[in-house]
Amino acid sequence: MSSAASAGRPRSGLSRRQALAGFGIALIGGVSAPAASARAAVAPARHARAGLAAGLTNLQLAGQRAIGSYPGLTPPASLFTDISNGQVAGVIFFGENISSETQIAGVITQLRQAQAQSPVQVPLLLMTDQEGGLVRRLPGQPVLSEKQIGQSSDPVAAAAAAGTGAGQNLAGVGMNVNLAPVLDVYYKTGNFIDQYQRSYSSSPAVVYECGQAFITAQQQTGVAAAAKHFPGLGSATKNQNTDTGPVTLKVSLSTLRSKDEAPYPAATAAGVKLVMASWAIYPAFDRTFPAGLSSAVVQGELRGRLGYQGVTITDALEAGALAAFGTSAQRAVLAAQAGMDLILCSARDVTQGQAVTAGLASALDSGQLNSADFTAAVQRVTALRAGLQ
Repeated sequence: MSSAASAGRPRSGLSRRQALAGFGIALIGGVSAPAASARAAVAPARHARAGLAAGLTNLQLAGQRAIGSYPGLTPPASLFTDISNGQVAGVIFFGENISSETQIAGVITQLRQAQAQSPVQVPLLLMTDQEGGLVRRLPGQPVLSEKQIGQSSDPVAAAAAAGTGAGQNLAGVGMNVNLAPVLDVYYKTGNFIDQYQRSYSSSPAVVYECGQAFITAQQQTGVAAAAKHFPGLGSATKNQNTDTGPVTLKVSLSTLRSKDEAPYPAATAAGVKLVMASWAIYPAFDRTFPAGLSSAVVQGELRGRLGYQGVTITDALEAGALAAFGTSAQRAVLAAQAGMDLILCSARDVTQGQAVTAGLASALDSGQLNSADFTAAVQRVTALRAGLQ
């Protein structure tokens, strides 16, 4: 089991946000032509319904809510074992995991082979951040950043092309989830989300239209989209980075709803499969807990007011913004209590995911987590997985 310290930072020494911003990850070059889809190599039999295999233990049920990660180019044997045992829902990939398209397609084939032995016969969630511009794990599409798309002569068409390109690119190596698009509406030029051109625009209407176009086009390729970072990081100043420490965004409720949240009804209408919550604190909703740990945000605002019914996913569980909220396992339990379905264990340390799975199972055993709510979350995740390849 991982300690809070071992789960706290990625092995590369970079935060997930720094990696996203291009500090040392990045665009691999000199690779071969796109590999044949690893998804075709191993196709786990679909369960008869988008439900649960009979007789899962609480540890296996907990595993259906954990997204794991690993260091370097080769997943450790323990990750394959956990997948085969039905204790992992998916894997997130970073630049350090990829040397070429052929290499990562081979890894994905092996992960799918392990999943074929699992009692949960739906595909793994195999994901990365392929936003475009600086934030790409694979070479190629989408080449334009979100800001470049928003400033183009036809932003909606450019966003749709980017969504198609991202989906085809990921599907080509066997991935089935893209943690994109960013739907943050930036407030000031050069601020936290704008400095790496990760926002389409400072105009909610442009973000609304581009986000919807990207989601629709990408999901038509069979790759699920994840809108982020709800309810929005667009007001964060240049140095307000949730990966490195606590961030409080003192935006009024009316502004949050009219500006930051404005793109989400369009994303929901487009059928976006996942929504990622931010780790900032929004006093207009909750003065104590970051969005992804706040039932007021997740249950009240996202599901209640906006009517979102899909899968929710946390941002990186090892983020510095969560330093006051205990170990990885304790943070995961808080996130589950708030209504988050998937827990993103992205420290590139397999033991982080194992600790989260064990912690969720223990909380389920003890009644700290409501059994009916837990089952409902697992069923949402399982239904998502059943609809992917």
